[in-house]
Amino acid sequence: MKLTAYIDGGARGNPGPAGVGVVILDASDQTTLHAAGYFLGRTTNNVAEYHGLLRALQIAVKLKPAHLSIISDSQLMVRQIHGEYRVKSPDLKPLYEQAMTLLGKLRDWSFEH
Repeated sequence: MKLTAYIDGGARGNPGPAGVGVVILDASDQTTLHAAGYFLGRTTNNVAEYHGLLRALQIAVKLKPAHLSIISDSQLMVRQIHGEYRVKSPDLKPLYEQAMTLLGKLRDWSFEH
């Protein structure tokens, strides 16, 4: 099975009240397998974006797809995951490391802005 995950996170005020949205589809027929929003409390936009990625990855790892395509509007996060940008923020480093660990549990994945 191939999956597509659409993720987004944001904070009002940066930092401020934050949340994420995650939609995971079966890529073959676009059936929705998961669609949810999550309130995070007070955090920044970038932290919220990473939490969206982590939620999607946690679900995808359980589904064991042959391929996971992740779509995000966070150019910073996509470039950090691809190794184009370093993760300098101490708030993002542990989230980045968790994401890389979860990505390592997937057979094949892609991440697009």
